[in-house]
Amino acid sequence: MEKKLGSLFDGIGGFPLAAKRNGIRPVWASEIEKFPMAVTMHRFPEMKHMGDITKLHGENLPVVDVIAGGSPCQDLSIAGRRAGLAGMRSGLFLEQVRIIKEMRRQEERRKNSSGRRADVPVRPRYMVWENVPGAFSSAAGEDFRAVLQEIIRIADCSCDVPRPDTGRWESAGAAILGKRCSVAWRVLDAQYWGVPQRRKRIFLVADFGGYTAPKILFE
Repeated sequence: MEKKLGSLFDGIGGFPLAAKRNGIRPVWASEIEKFPMAVTMHRFPEMKHMGDITKLHGENLPVVDVIAGGSPCQDLSIAGRRAGLAGMRSGLFLEQVRIIKEMRRQEERRKNSSGRRADVPVRPRYMVWENVPGAFSSAAGEDFRAVLQEIIRIADCSCDVPRPDTGRWESAGAAILGKRCSVAWRVLDAQYWGVPQRRKRIFLVADFGGYTAPKILFE
């Protein structure tokens, strides 16, 4: 069955391009800057533009299998003022979490009312998040812990994520909560992926229906 993608903080369509190259159809995107939107309208004419993320509601968006987004990094970057998730820009990460929760709640209601099989995962099953490595050290590591906790609580609202015993986050890691959820993260450098510059970014994958996050990201 064809998988579908929703792209938040879309920019010039990096996630839709990656999706299309891997057999996933970009369905909609959220972006507010005019020039990036013009680029993606040209490259992905079939993709709908939904507007400002703060004004979107997950239950009203076309249902997709994957929601991806690189929330603004300025407040997490070591080059910025380091306001962290409390900052107005990087704090928009919580809007991504909200939209996923809203869509999943609506899908859960539809699933229950239609009598669909219990083993059919609720959509969106997958989340992808991208950001700067400064997220590991922002607020002395507390911000990345909060990111993991907010994501895992999409599947299990009772979960608490502890800080690492070493006091610092490693550049790659994973967490598996039985069949409920798996999360994996990894720092990738653009210079090894066909781009002529050093540009390190955290990529995080969450699977809200199984164990596949580490396999997706590491294999």
